[in-house]
Amino acid sequence: MPGILCDGNSEAGSALNCVDLALHEYLRDKSLWATYVFQLSLSSDSKEGFNVMSVTVSLPAEKSATQMILDYFRSFRVLKNTPREFWGMQAINFLDSTAYFSLITVITLFLSEEIRLTDENAGYIVTLFTSLVTILLLFTGVMTDVLGIRKSLTIAMLSRTVTTIAVVALAVFPDVPFRVPLLVAAFVLMAPSAAMVQTVFQSTNKRFTNTSSRSAGFNLWYLFMNIGAATSGFLIDEVRLVLKLSNTWIIGTGIVTSVVSLILMLLFVRREEQFGDNNTFIEVVPDADKVLAKRRSPAQILKELISETAFWRFVVLASLLLGVRAVFVYVYLLMPKYWIRTLGENAAVGTLNAINPVLIVIGLILFIPIANKFNIFKMLIFGATISCLSLFALVMPWQSVGAGLGVVHNIFPVEWLANTFNNSYYAMSVISMLLLSVGEVLWSPKLQEYTAAIAPEGQEGTYLGLSLLPWFVAKTVVSLISGHMLSRWVPEGVGEKLRAGTLPFWESPEAMWLILGIFALAGPFIAYLMQDWLTKGARWKKTES
Repeated sequence: MPGILCDGNSEAGSALNCVDLALHEYLRDKSLWATYVFQLSLSSDSKEGFNVMSVTVSLPAEKSATQMILDYFRSFRVLKNTPREFWGMQAINFLDSTAYFSLITVITLFLSEEIRLTDENAGYIVTLFTSLVTILLLFTGVMTDVLGIRKSLTIAMLSRTVTTIAVVALAVFPDVPFRVPLLVAAFVLMAPSAAMVQTVFQSTNKRFTNTSSRSAGFNLWYLFMNIGAATSGFLIDEVRLVLKLSNTWIIGTGIVTSVVSLILMLLFVRREEQFGDNNTFIEVVPDADKVLAKRRSPAQILKELISETAFWRFVVLASLLLGVRAVFVYVYLLMPKYWIRTLGENAAVGTLNAINPVLIVIGLILFIPIANKFNIFKMLIFGATISCLSLFALVMPWQSVGAGLGVVHNIFPVEWLANTFNNSYYAMSVISMLLLSVGEVLWSPKLQEYTAAIAPEGQEGTYLGLSLLPWFVAKTVVSLISGHMLSRWVPEGVGEKLRAGTLPFWESPEAMWLILGIFALAGPFIAYLMQDWLTKGARWKKTES
């Protein structure tokens, strides 16, 4: 089985090494890691200093579809001996995910509706916040190692509480001098806490599991995160539609979850040593000389990377998939306002957003039986194409969609299948989220497999870390231009014009989705034409069909 020794080819020094960072950033922004394909065997020689981690990639033996699915759930049995610290952190993971996805879903709505910012200025603030979170991941891991899990989590949650209170206060009291600059400062100060929480989770996923339970522990962490994401969607609609409260209350839930998380930490997280294979805590002392011998400067790593043809293949594919990555950014930057402005103030923004995490969990389980039966690169391109098609579902004429609903309504006479404007746009949105989620299940894990396969021997960790780059670029670029796209194609009052049929196509939201869809779809198409070059020298793990 091929192994990945990350720190032999990248800067070591934190529990958040190259693979951890790639894992959590992709997952936190709702892109998948193939937890059902990769069995992670992590061995850490770390206490509070350098960390050496090996990742063993293995494939399951051939089994029936039913057996594979049952094995997925049976794998959680090994967690019965994990310490209470692990379970306490999973509860915190659920709470933090609920708060984080609630914030990221309504942040643009909050900035425009409560703070009265333009779409453009709201986009700039989101750019600053989300980009800072990603960049700070490179540094908060070091702090987590230095401070330890309990201190790091305490600092992160206290900081989150204070900054969230500041954001809520600035929304409640509109006459505060320098309100907008203070709000920007609050989000800037919130970013380190958001990043540190992620690095703490990665540290605890290793610290409180052992060799036999680590893979199952990671799977459970991912499951809890998606449950939190789905819960955030239902929470949003409960607050907005049932309780008739503002977005400020949704963001304010972060105060409650942070305080409860601190209480859970005090109750459950008492120890920080490594949980050993004998189901007891053990002290692990790093071999500093060995670790230091493996370290190389960033300049050395960069020099080696740019001299390898594999690196440039990776760069080309990553660039081609930028448009696909951007589709997932549209979900929280464009779609909330799109739904509100087309469907009205009572649009079920949260429920529509919850479709993705719910389908990801279901799709992950259903995909297990066929995960390794197809060519990695072709599955990557196929899945990416399906995700791109999610944008074209929003381009369909609503009258045609309504006519289709009318036919179904004649068979099943329920109100939400009637041929109406709102039902048509809801149907388009549901189809879009369905395609997005199915594509995500198929292609996102295959990108990680491709990255590991194309990387030179011993440099898999470096390449997996670099796979963050297209996601960071997509988030930054889309965030910067999101406000301009909204003001151009989805301005206030666009819904009334769509209903009346007085809006020219190239001034409608459909035009925006068409342009973005073509841009996204061009990448997988070009990648398919270049597949021979892009896969040259790849070390596939099995003979593929």
